[in-house]
Amino acid sequence: MLVKIHKTQDGRNLVAMCDSGLIGKKFEEGKLQLDLSSSFYKGEEKSDDEIKELLKDAYMVNVVGELSVGFCLKLNLIEESHVIKIDGIPHAQAILTEQ
Repeated sequence: MLVKIHKTQDGRNLVAMCDSGLIGKKFEEGKLQLDLSSSFYKGEEKSDDEIKELLKDAYMVNVVGELSVGFCLKLNLIEESHVIKIDGIPHAQAILTEQ
């Protein structure tokens, strides 16, 4: 999984996660679009343990792909009911409370 940390205006961490194989692609369904060609998701490949550490300081997560969304579901960071699919690709966003 690729992970990139973005800073919010107030200095908190937004973690963008994406399955590596999806980078550079666009998915559309009706009025919804996932554009994975921009730099927003182009982070570094990280191990599960490295990602868990990064998520400890995260205020928000934005995740795309089966692996990334599944990983966050297992950690109870997002709920299944909040996952949407765009052209079959799962996507979720969440503001995290203290874990």
